[in-house]
Amino acid sequence: MPKLFHLSCSPRADSESSAGAHVFIDRFRQARPDWDIDVMNLWRDHLPEFEGYVLEAKYARINGRAFTDSQRDAFAVAERIALRFALADRVLISTPMWNFGIPYKLKQWIDVITQPGLTFRFDPAQGYLPLVADRPTVVILASGSDFVTGMNRGRIDMATPYLREALRFIGVSDVRFVPIGPTTGPLEPIRAAREGAHRRLAEMAARF
Repeated sequence: MPKLFHLSCSPRADSESSAGAHVFIDRFRQARPDWDIDVMNLWRDHLPEFEGYVLEAKYARINGRAFTDSQRDAFAVAERIALRFALADRVLISTPMWNFGIPYKLKQWIDVITQPGLTFRFDPAQGYLPLVADRPTVVILASGSDFVTGMNRGRIDMATPYLREALRFIGVSDVRFVPIGPTTGPLEPIRAAREGAHRRLAEMAARF
């Protein structure tokens, strides 16, 4: 059964990024009722801390050393998390922007799955090479500022270029970003931004 993997990165069920994801998934279910939808909520599903044995396993792999039993067990946890993403035919990431970047839980997920021999490899002649097959990916990014029309009051969006590069590094380049913002301030710009993003998400989901 084909699978859509949804990485949910907001701790708030009523957040703008979560609401956008609901619109997208509802329309996607209508268009592809035979697809499985695998939701990973970063605030509910377990993410290992990137330290100790899993960190040791990363450097053991980089330096060509065999794993100890503890390193192997720790690496297996990271491998299972990465496989949920790597085995999906389509990917949806819904996240807020925090302090111009991404929530620390999303950064932790990226650190856990970006492992040598798992999602990338290093070749002395060619450098870093991705191991994840490219697949269509949508990123819903909600922010308090308006990065769509440029009314962002001088604030800088560091989340979009970071996520684009982090995904490209492991092999995923077919990425489309759907910003939602502003999410704070006067009600009319918030409503207009939400409705415009929701229309776009519904249209994308119908042919995703």
